[in-house]
Amino acid sequence: MRRTGRRRAEAGGDGRGDGLQGSLLREIAAAPGRLPEALALFALRHLGPGAGPSVERLRAAHPDADATALRALVVTRGRRRVTAEGSFVGGPFLFLIPVAFCGALLAQARIVLELAATEGRDTTDPERAAELLVLQGVYADTAAARAALDAAPDRSRSESRRGRMTALRDLVLRMAWLLGLLTPSDEKVGLWTRIGQWALVGCVFLVGLVAPLVWLPYMAFSYNRATNRLVDRATVFYIGSRDLRTSRGIRVDPATAVAGLRALGSMMLPTVALLLVIATDTRIAGGRWPVVGIVLTTGCLVTGGWWLWRRRRQRREAPP
Repeated sequence: MRRTGRRRAEAGGDGRGDGLQGSLLREIAAAPGRLPEALALFALRHLGPGAGPSVERLRAAHPDADATALRALVVTRGRRRVTAEGSFVGGPFLFLIPVAFCGALLAQARIVLELAATEGRDTTDPERAAELLVLQGVYADTAAARAALDAAPDRSRSESRRGRMTALRDLVLRMAWLLGLLTPSDEKVGLWTRIGQWALVGCVFLVGLVAPLVWLPYMAFSYNRATNRLVDRATVFYIGSRDLRTSRGIRVDPATAVAGLRALGSMMLPTVALLLVIATDTRIAGGRWPVVGIVLTTGCLVTGGWWLWRRRRQRREAPP
């Protein structure tokens, strides 16, 4: 029981890691125009109380670690949490994108709170919410961020007149920008580079409809890159200089490598199934295409469902 309580505290701050994602999604869906502010306040309420004690436990578990090493431990653990919470957005479970993004956003916010805790700052202080908005690039300084946080939500402008799918699309795009998955405004990207990026996303999307786990290495890489940017800014903000040991990870992340192997494995199922269809000349109503469609759809559902079930079981049963 003691181990389970500690694991839940580290996962969600209050033992409701899974529920936090849904709660955040409902909150930001009610006022999508205030997504950054809602996220900052939500993270302060639900993650702030647990961030400080979590760092203290980490410090106690590594008594020989200096300040730089402690920050590196915080970032390494946080980066893995970001990837684990938000990587699965493909195949038959595209409707889970908002939930996955909420999990990743909360994991990134927790990294910032824990980095603040390593410098002795109170993770329940409302100033942390303002700092998070600055580090995410939403506001230029904490004064503007505090003013936005203190402002009452504008309920006069209803967004319900728009189609539900349009509103959901805009919300997902806002979350992707806030996560850093979309190119930050301060990064100059050429036209052809931009076209190549979107072409890659399109290819991953199309292949992911058949083999959903191809999203794992793609999103793991994207999350790592975006989180490194956020960590760089947070380190400069709290420490005053960029800590190379904290902001730079190893070149090949083990989690990304494992995700790549799983993606290749997920592609084997539909490939073998299609070869069997061709070898046995299986047909429905005199045609082979209906069989191909059934095989690909079933393979996608089986692979994606197995991974999703396995991921949830690991979150509930893994040791701290």
